[in-house]
Amino acid sequence: MKKHQTTIFDIARELNISKSTVSRALTNHPNVNEHTKKLVLELAEKMDYQRNMLAISLITSKSNTIGIMVPEFRSSYFPKVVVAAQEEAALNGYHIIVSQSNESYETEVANTKVMLASQVDGLIVSITKETLNFDHLKVFQRKGIPIVFFNRVCEEMIVPKVIVNDYEGAFKAVEHLILTGKKRIAHLTGPSSLSISKKRLNGYLDALKKHDIPVDDELIISYDLSINKVNIYVKHLLSLKNPPDAIFAINDPTAIQAIQVIKQHQLKIPEDIAIIGFSDDYASALIEPSLSTMSQPIEEIGKSAIQMLVEQINRDVENWKATTKILETELIIRNSTVKNHIAKY
Repeated sequence: MKKHQTTIFDIARELNISKSTVSRALTNHPNVNEHTKKLVLELAEKMDYQRNMLAISLITSKSNTIGIMVPEFRSSYFPKVVVAAQEEAALNGYHIIVSQSNESYETEVANTKVMLASQVDGLIVSITKETLNFDHLKVFQRKGIPIVFFNRVCEEMIVPKVIVNDYEGAFKAVEHLILTGKKRIAHLTGPSSLSISKKRLNGYLDALKKHDIPVDDELIISYDLSINKVNIYVKHLLSLKNPPDAIFAINDPTAIQAIQVIKQHQLKIPEDIAIIGFSDDYASALIEPSLSTMSQPIEEIGKSAIQMLVEQINRDVENWKATTKILETELIIRNSTVKNHIAKY
């Protein structure tokens, strides 16, 4: 049996009115009286009418759709950003299409092609750990489709960005460890291709410098953010002749995995070795011991990215503004750095 999708012609025939009247009623046009509008909307719902967004976009040059591309969904950070962004998009009359790249550059490139084919009005992006070439994203600029980066951003593209103060957050995290009496602080950092890795590393280094603690390159390990690698590198740190008494991890998933390895070695946290993460992942408060971390205003990140993108969409290309919004982090102290600490929420 051939499928039939209800059209405005079906509604017009059923009500014996013109298709233009149906179209105006469905788009809440002021020239249609309330009684007719009510009849059209009720019948449209009864007949399961779905607006043809592709056809509408061809007429209006707008799809009222925003694309969101994220590198992964393993941590709670990106899903939380997406939820906040979706809520803000809806308030502005937009639907969203979400894709995650599983930390793969090739998948990210493929996802951009899907976004282009879907004729999104704008794109919000956080890049993968593998992304070094940005030609696939520059296509959007050439086509007059605005982009807003968040979290993991492309420094070479002059577009709006929503980030947190990664440098200051890292500085505060390491200084907190120092103020609890730790002196040999290791840092598990991400790939140097990511701006957040570089900024958090600089915050770590400057905190040591401020407190006259010498930098030991042996304690700084850059890795590809694969969780299975954390086991290898934490075991290596613990096997050193002079092991660290604290670890600052680039993110919470790294810190949480490090806690598991440390516990396997029968070491006490935080007495033998303290650990602090970054982002305040959902699991951070649930793990034992609970993880100290730098909390990010995730909801504000998602909302701000949408607001900045909608502003770009509503401007002519020549009036686009490459504003960078920098949000602050907050130190959340838990038991992984201060024993028997009572968290305040």
